[in-house]
Amino acid sequence: MLATLSVWWICVTTSPARYKCLPNIQNCPNIPVFLVLSVCPMGGGATRLYSALTQTLSSSSSRPLPLPQSHLERQGSPVCPPDPLVLLRQCEEALRDRPPRFHRKFIHPSHGDSAPSSPIRVMQWNILAQALGEGVDSFVQCPLEALSWPQRKYLILEEILTYRPHILCLQEVDHYYDTFQPVLAGLGYSSNFCPKPWSPCLDVEGNNGPDGCALFFDQSRFELLDSMSIRLSAMLIPTNQVAVVTMLRCRITGRRMCVAVTHLKARSGWERVRSSQGSDLLRHVQNFIKKCPGGPTGASGTDADTPLLICGDFNAIPTEDVYRCFALSPLGLDSAYKKLSRDGLTEPEYTTWKIRPTGECCSTLDYIWYTQNKLSVEAVLDMPTEEQIGPNRLPSYNYPSDHLSLVCDFSFKEED
Repeated sequence: MLATLSVWWICVTTSPARYKCLPNIQNCPNIPVFLVLSVCPMGGGATRLYSALTQTLSSSSSRPLPLPQSHLERQGSPVCPPDPLVLLRQCEEALRDRPPRFHRKFIHPSHGDSAPSSPIRVMQWNILAQALGEGVDSFVQCPLEALSWPQRKYLILEEILTYRPHILCLQEVDHYYDTFQPVLAGLGYSSNFCPKPWSPCLDVEGNNGPDGCALFFDQSRFELLDSMSIRLSAMLIPTNQVAVVTMLRCRITGRRMCVAVTHLKARSGWERVRSSQGSDLLRHVQNFIKKCPGGPTGASGTDADTPLLICGDFNAIPTEDVYRCFALSPLGLDSAYKKLSRDGLTEPEYTTWKIRPTGECCSTLDYIWYTQNKLSVEAVLDMPTEEQIGPNRLPSYNYPSDHLSLVCDFSFKEED
């Protein structure tokens, strides 16, 4: 019997310093890939978590790389996952020597109606690319030991397993093939990943490949209708930022839902680029909804009758143009995390809090946008306090990223 899970990734390169990992190129046009050189085993030692998943993953596929999305859906009924609570306990056991995790609770906005019996849980999270965290991000108050992958991978998986979202939207994913895809596939998730064309991770020695956006969904709750990956443009010029857009059908209600995940251009001075990227994403989403089959009559739908979720690290505070672009969109979008405020109109004080050589940064950059006439926000996970985060801010021994996860429960509104 196998004692550990063996996962493999394919190496490609134009020079030893430039390309390390083959991206999901069939979904990401305009991304250069040149020469397959070798197949290399996943780094790191055996773990209890991977051992627990070995039997499930080995029985589902004998291939070392994930199957294409279309093949996963053609296999028929959803996979039967192992108990995620058991895996969560194993993560907690692996992390028993670290400080306790943040205690966060769900806030339930008052609707005057009873809570739905089957809400849809959505998680948005920039998990911090491993190569960037250890390399160029320079978190001066965070010990290097806290940034090591053997520690961080358990913290990230613990966070996901704690909240068990039906839809999981991640940014800065540079361990998709060797960690997140196989582990979450073993839990019954299907996924799509699109790496950045020129990921900064590739400039870090010993990197694990390019980072990008990944969208996972629970196959027991949703059926895949269509999916695409996008290289975003700004003022008609292709950029280094990407998005994944997916059309799903809820297995309980039969209703379809469009979900997108993105990560816009970072840093001050790039506000116009972010605004243009946001407009480009909205245009792609509208076109995708219109052409995607699976509407109520089986024909293509319209953006007016399809619920929409757009999750991402926008790298933009609420006063920026790209925020206003989404808030004033004809798609009727609203930001779910405003529900935490007393008036329902104000974003949280922060979704990221870090200290770099240039100083301390406490900002709201991450959002879950939803169509307010089609979806109701039933619950919102609150933010940890400044005291919980601690004086050294994020990341830390008890939290693996400089961005906080956003988690919301949604329900479909009654159709007219």
